[in-house]
Amino acid sequence: MQLHFLGTGAGMPSKERNTSAIMVKLLDENGEMWLFDCGEATQHQILHTSLKPRKVSKIFITHLHGDHIFGLPGFLSSRSFQGGDEPLTIFGPAGLQQWVEQTFSLSKTHLTYPLHFVEVGEGIIYEDEKFTVHASELRHVVPCFGYRIEQKDLPGELLMEKVQSFGVPKGPLLGQLKRGQDIELENGTIIRAKDVVAPPKKGFTLTILGDTKYCEEAISLANQSDVIVHEATFDGSTTDLAASYGHSTNVEAAMVASRAGAKYLLLNHLSARFLPHDLPVFLAEAQAIFPQTFLTSDQSVFNWSNDKLF
Repeated sequence: MQLHFLGTGAGMPSKERNTSAIMVKLLDENGEMWLFDCGEATQHQILHTSLKPRKVSKIFITHLHGDHIFGLPGFLSSRSFQGGDEPLTIFGPAGLQQWVEQTFSLSKTHLTYPLHFVEVGEGIIYEDEKFTVHASELRHVVPCFGYRIEQKDLPGELLMEKVQSFGVPKGPLLGQLKRGQDIELENGTIIRAKDVVAPPKKGFTLTILGDTKYCEEAISLANQSDVIVHEATFDGSTTDLAASYGHSTNVEAAMVASRAGAKYLLLNHLSARFLPHDLPVFLAEAQAIFPQTFLTSDQSVFNWSNDKLF
């Protein structure tokens, strides 16, 4: 799994940061890419990458503020021009479908692929054989959701030393064992899959939170996550101001990660008030509470592999 941050700013674009958009690349897991929020000029940000819009199969919108959706009509229409013909599903709050469809109707925009909408509520909003996605409403000034992406357990690896000790030949029998099926050798020996296959490996859990002030809902949704992406529009000196706007500070984001028992925290959605020379102190404030905290920036990429983020 890879996280590619296309926009990490808050409210409006700045010279350093575009508005909100995160691409989650699941190419190794299921051959798909999922986009979380689509702020203004997201498609421009993609032009500076090797990302292919036609590979995006799902878009998850946290809320209907412009810095999270104003890039959506352009992205969707450009996907047609760029050869996208596979269906795309958009998950988001009530009103999102109306806004997109009305925009397309007034602009006479035609898509070359099926577009589906799922109105998000509390609980599981998507599930397949590999992933489950939970949504929970946070505390912002408009309805806003966080998303918890859970990868289902992965099959255990075949223990080749044990397999070879039993004299299992190369070929279809190995595949049967890996799929959890017992086999019988030509000499009549029964090999139990449980004896030669390692236990299932736990999948990763990624929680991407929309705009929110510090709240129990965020902590609950992010419980025991491997990676949390949390907004940090303000810093520790402006806690009351952050809450009044329905936002969080860097310190509060670190508190959420700590209380949730997470492994890693990525600070996102930073105000333009924080200039590059402010960021070392900004990061240190959060790391004092939750050491495994990192700052995101436009075009920054984080990889998850072997239970580590790098």
